[in-house]
Amino acid sequence: MVAIIVGLIIALIIIVVVVTSIQQHKEKLEAEKRIKVSKQKAIIDESEELILNLANLPSNPNIIKILNRRSLNAAKTMQELMPVVKGIKKRVQELSSRLKASEDLADNQSAAEESFTLPDNEQQLVAILQCIKKLRAVLKSEQSKGALDAQTFSAEDQRLAVMQLKINIESLVKRGTMAFNKEMLGSARQYFEKALQSLASTTVKNDYVTTRQADVAQQLEDITDALKHTNAKDAAKKAKSEENELDLLFQPKKKW
Repeated sequence: MVAIIVGLIIALIIIVVVVTSIQQHKEKLEAEKRIKVSKQKAIIDESEELILNLANLPSNPNIIKILNRRSLNAAKTMQELMPVVKGIKKRVQELSSRLKASEDLADNQSAAEESFTLPDNEQQLVAILQCIKKLRAVLKSEQSKGALDAQTFSAEDQRLAVMQLKINIESLVKRGTMAFNKEMLGSARQYFEKALQSLASTTVKNDYVTTRQADVAQQLEDITDALKHTNAKDAAKKAKSEENELDLLFQPKKKW
């Protein structure tokens, strides 16, 4: 009788342990699913934000198509992980329609030239550069996942790289020109030297780089000439001041 009771207790303990283990395993799987779902939602949110920020850049329907496909793939993954999530089916349908529209637009409209007016607001300029950096990172991620072919990745990344270079160079030139106009020649030289260094080290090779290198080099020469002229004037002024001091020191003393 005692053996039976002990056996039942042991069996009960084993059942409790097994049930607990199963429950913990289920909870772990659910937690992992929630993490994966949150990750996919973050991808959708990021893609949506980038599409909104594209309004500040030259029109590029192909990038919009890539971002919409990225969002759709993320939504489909969410649906596979948690099909009972409220509204996910409708979201997949909406993104499918949006992707189709962006594909039609990309087929009928090419990317605009990477030329646009730099904003005067420094925060807007920083936001544009951050948007470009994020876009390049997203393209690289999509290409590494096999969601973007190498040819398209190369073309779009190169386009963004040129745009990023232009913004950096034009911003430096703008600041350098403003400093030059205010006769802050040392600061102006630093801006133009940085621009020339960026142009020399970039992997982008096109007419813009060649033309801008010549322009910036000429502007640096003008600044160097202006600095020489200013230094000569300062030296002459200093020499004249020292000469006046010597004349005052050695002039004949008055007799009283």
